[in-house]
Amino acid sequence: MLPHLSDLPAAPAEALAHSGKLAALIRAEIAAGGGWIPFARYMELALYAPGLGYYTAGARKLGREGDFTTAPEMTPLFGQTLARQAAEVLQSGLDQILEIGAGSGALAAALLTELERLGRLPRNYYILEVSPDLRERERDLLAQKVPQLLERVVWLNRLPNLYQGLIVANEVLDAMPVHLVRGGAAGPEEAGVAFEDGSFAWSWRPAAAELRAAAEALQLPPGYRSEIQLQACAFVRTLAQAMARGVILLIDYGFPAHEYYHPQRSEGTLMCHYRHRAHADPFFLPGLQDITSHIDFSAIVRAGTEAGLELLGYTGQAQFLINCGITELMLRIPPEDVMAYAPQAAAAQQLLSPSEMGELFKVIALGKGYAAPLAGFASGDRRHAL
Repeated sequence: MLPHLSDLPAAPAEALAHSGKLAALIRAEIAAGGGWIPFARYMELALYAPGLGYYTAGARKLGREGDFTTAPEMTPLFGQTLARQAAEVLQSGLDQILEIGAGSGALAAALLTELERLGRLPRNYYILEVSPDLRERERDLLAQKVPQLLERVVWLNRLPNLYQGLIVANEVLDAMPVHLVRGGAAGPEEAGVAFEDGSFAWSWRPAAAELRAAAEALQLPPGYRSEIQLQACAFVRTLAQAMARGVILLIDYGFPAHEYYHPQRSEGTLMCHYRHRAHADPFFLPGLQDITSHIDFSAIVRAGTEAGLELLGYTGQAQFLINCGITELMLRIPPEDVMAYAPQAAAAQQLLSPSEMGELFKVIALGKGYAAPLAGFASGDRRHAL
């Protein structure tokens, strides 16, 4: 059961003042929009408004001191195992890696460390990061963990043109603004945000053309509410345009369309994270909490293939990591060394367990001009489910 807002930890005065500035900015935009903005725009401002949004301000987001923990933060095993797949791609003649949204830098550090051990270091390790704060934290962590490799790391402000190499995006798509829709008596309706009686409030309007077409294709029954990820799909199309040759690995939580829009999931998947507690109110302290949704992987793959990419694999995170040799990597620490092995085993359990991250998280590989099979999908490839 999700916590009530009154049960969430109190924010300090400085944080409340910060949230108040962002709320004022959003209120001004609502007023300029005639009293209404699409929820996707509200989510964009709440997460990415310059200097004020959740991902663009200075508060710590990841790890124990933040609001949520990602797989690379839990254990270097995740990045070490992913490096096995990266090494295979690099061995094909590609010599660059581009990580999108590198968070704290933990994944980059683990990948580079393991690739150095394997003798498969990329010529360049690019990081595309929109958050100035996270960019500095990434640089600091990499300088601490892999100082000898720091010269290979290049931070980018935009996607490179005609890129050839591997692209990795771990928990990136779920942080992109989503449109909320519901089935209405006269057709699909879009959720917007108004400001009423001193607070933000939901307000529904008939969906505009592009969103209406996407919603009509889903045949949502009256009252059924869910998300449509137009921006995430546009992002995948942009990756396709930027890539000349290579592989894209997308790791995130979600479902194929037939599960995403299942009749029993009638309230959608929108979720907020604040101090390691999940709740469902996106209007709570804007700028201080993450807002996210699960991913419709069928829509992501369709966007990619329509833009010229080929689907190279789709499977659960557990299957992918097992295919890439996570159990072998675990044995680098002897099980007899209980003090060292037990924390690693506990983290691996979270990565692999179907009741934790193993099944909810999926891995999709899309490629262009890449014909070789990928080890991560050698067994249990479920692309037929999309």
